[in-house]
Amino acid sequence: MAFLALGINHKTASVDVRERVAFTPEQLVDALQQLCRLTASREAAILSTCNRSELYIEQDHLAADAVLQWLADYHQLSLDELRASAYVHEEHDAVKHMMRVASGLDSLVLGEPQILGQMKSAYAVAREAGTVGPLLGRLFQATFSAAKQVRTDTAIGENPVSVAFAAVSLAKQIFSDLGRSQALLIGAGETITLVARHLHEQGVRRIVVANRTLERASILAEQFGAHAVLLADIPQELANSDIVISSTASQLPILGKGAVESALKQRRHKPIFMVDIAVPRDIEPQVGELDDVYLYTVDDLHEVVAENLKSRQGAAQAAEELVSAGADDFMVRLRELAAVDVLKAYRQQSERLRDEELQKALRLLGNGGNPEEVLMQLARGLTNKLLHAPSVQLKKLSAEGRLDALAMAQELFALHEGSTDKFPQ
Repeated sequence: MAFLALGINHKTASVDVRERVAFTPEQLVDALQQLCRLTASREAAILSTCNRSELYIEQDHLAADAVLQWLADYHQLSLDELRASAYVHEEHDAVKHMMRVASGLDSLVLGEPQILGQMKSAYAVAREAGTVGPLLGRLFQATFSAAKQVRTDTAIGENPVSVAFAAVSLAKQIFSDLGRSQALLIGAGETITLVARHLHEQGVRRIVVANRTLERASILAEQFGAHAVLLADIPQELANSDIVISSTASQLPILGKGAVESALKQRRHKPIFMVDIAVPRDIEPQVGELDDVYLYTVDDLHEVVAENLKSRQGAAQAAEELVSAGADDFMVRLRELAAVDVLKAYRQQSERLRDEELQKALRLLGNGGNPEEVLMQLARGLTNKLLHAPSVQLKKLSAEGRLDALAMAQELFALHEGSTDKFPQ
């Protein structure tokens, strides 16, 4: 048995190459079955995301070149072109690589949690395709277990590393209970969508989405049970908003000092937390001069993100140690598993010899043989038969000068050094 992990990722290949090597969800089942049919792979799974395309494979004998050739052919690339961006990990390194990927240690954003879910999906698709067997199945379970331990025992995923998450985290520092707060989100793009998701997960009481077009605002608001308004409605909503987060493509400020002053009067100077993620800025810088306004810009958030990334990097060392231990433990258990078939065959052989001697003894007893003599003969016969094959093989190995095999026999049979016990002639 041999494990392979090979593919490309954001560190080794450009977006153009990653796009060409990516698998669509519709392709996966057929690709997996074709991979096992056309290469020496007994078991296989494919992980394909925007940042990586990787194949996890179990083979009788390592044949990475054949798998790379298949991957190049499947995506109509030249083998040389693929080799320029591909990496190959074998055996222990393959196991460790899978565990690092699942734990977010190999991600573009260190410690990001989405990759574990993507790997679980890859495992589910491979099971559906019938290309995951007992060995790769055990490896996936060990990988999930290692990733869970990294999440549980380290702080690698605790701190925000996106601007959207950082904005919501700052809001939590100012408002201890977001469940009693109302948020006004200005814009309806990707960043505001992430902000809305994080606020919704934190249980914010009410979310209002303001956008230039009501249709776009409504589509976003519907996802999170929010309320959609136009940009012109912002002054009315501002007085009820504890949190204001803005990210639009406007070339001019959307929110000025006067509008915020008016809202503060209506709020009786209850504080407002504001985050301007836009470049150019959506909120006039002078707004930050007002009492009871906490205004942060995208640069402030980048400082938070950088600090939290630094914190994650500190936790990464502990995570790497957990992954290394997990990979070592899996390989030990795999080697133990390799002995099971040998032990099973040896037990079956021993039981067959036992049954033969037992039947002989029962016949002798049935013919009136002396029970004590029959038992003595049973014991001698069984001992001789059990030791015959190892005795012959050890003599042969000794004649060939295989002293290593003799030393292994001493260990295998738990014989004390210098023992005078001999195998029968």
